[in-house]
Amino acid sequence: MHVLLAHNDYGKFSGEESAVETIAHVLRSSGHDVHWLRRSSATIGDTFSRKAEAFLSGIYSASARHAMAELLDRQPIDLVQVQNLYPFLSPSILKPCRDRGLPIVMRCPNYRLFCPNGLHLTKGAVCERCLGGREWNCVIHDCAGGRLKSLGYAARNAFARVTGMIVDAVTLFIVQSKFQKARFVAGGIPAERIGILHNIAPAAPPERIGGLGSLVTFVEEKGIRDFIAAARAMPDIPFAVAGAVDDIADVLASAPPNVSFRGFLKGAELDAFYAETRIFVCPSKWFEGFPNVIVQAMAFAKPVVATRIGAIPEIVDDGVTGVLAIPGDPGDLAAKIRSLWQAPARAQAMGAAGEHKARTAYSAAAFARQLFAIYDEAFRLAGRQLPAT
Repeated sequence: MHVLLAHNDYGKFSGEESAVETIAHVLRSSGHDVHWLRRSSATIGDTFSRKAEAFLSGIYSASARHAMAELLDRQPIDLVQVQNLYPFLSPSILKPCRDRGLPIVMRCPNYRLFCPNGLHLTKGAVCERCLGGREWNCVIHDCAGGRLKSLGYAARNAFARVTGMIVDAVTLFIVQSKFQKARFVAGGIPAERIGILHNIAPAAPPERIGGLGSLVTFVEEKGIRDFIAAARAMPDIPFAVAGAVDDIADVLASAPPNVSFRGFLKGAELDAFYAETRIFVCPSKWFEGFPNVIVQAMAFAKPVVATRIGAIPEIVDDGVTGVLAIPGDPGDLAAKIRSLWQAPARAQAMGAAGEHKARTAYSAAAFARQLFAIYDEAFRLAGRQLPAT
């Protein structure tokens, strides 16, 4: 099977680049041919002309459409998978695929079909103001961190919605959880056109798996203020943060002495950080689709204290692989952490259950099965026969 992957890279390497590279690896490992139509936001820079080009191409890009048409005429493509369209590909690339009757699957790790910034999050709080064709709220509330950028996000969403360029062209949408699927159905996408594809739990070095650990840890920055507030309530317990937090000066300044900041970690350093963990915390306050940091902690056999929001309750089984707390309630978060800290045997049992779930439900083999089942369904919905392998 010849699969074309279409993706606009973010300005810096992100989870979406990791996801699309994983899909390419799975396809090649299964004997399929991978072709690319790829652009990068790293080329935007600070010039006004390039920003203006990104603004306009996000709405419609004739050059990207022509590039897609030429590629399809040149290569024997059987299926097209779309990741991120913005800003240099745009929904315009979908029409040449549809004109040729190709099945199109679109992986949706966020909520960009319905929310211009993709997160349903504005200024640290859940936001659904743009639902129902009210994209102007993105500009009013400056959801993209810059009026021109917010205007561009709102305009491209509105154009895609009004013209149906995405919804009418895509054969099957891919989301990461039942929660996301319910959101997409509520947004008007038929349930039969939505498949679920979980992420793969990153592999943990065998020698690092298990052990009680001595820290309450946190990775990245979403919900960090609640994490710090919980640490402040428990000065006798050591907390640690991995991730770049230089742009959150108030957090650094207000952190109690029992919190250490390790900076951005990767590779062996991040593995060691997870190995030091006794309890991993994810105090998210937004509609998480599939937070990789949670399944990575689970792969290291660490129990998780997380908030009951988005897809998190599908990943963290309350009382089995971790404990769920009330979103935006540092007091409840602290109480859940304290309770688990004081029960080390329970913490280790939850960690072992989480490691089993990561190794089975979120394995590479499970991912491949889900992906190819989605492709099979896309061929069926498109009225085309699955190519012989």
